[in-house]
Amino acid sequence: MSAPTPASAQRFNGNYPVCLQRWEWGGATYISCQFSSWEECRATAAGLPAMCLLNPYVQQRPPEPVRAPRR
Repeated sequence: MSAPTPASAQRFNGNYPVCLQRWEWGGATYISCQFSSWEECRATAAGLPAMCLLNPYVQQRPPEPVRAPRR
């Protein structure tokens, strides 16, 4: 007989735009939103059963408009 594993705590912090979702043994997942860039998150996720994703609770800035060079 096996007992279900307790749910992992998840930290969604509104100050950081990138989160790391990590899978743990037994099927549990852990989400930590403490990264300010994709590169920082990817470096942490390297070699782990993990992926980076946008923090759903952070207001994303719209992209800057691209302007054509002046003639």
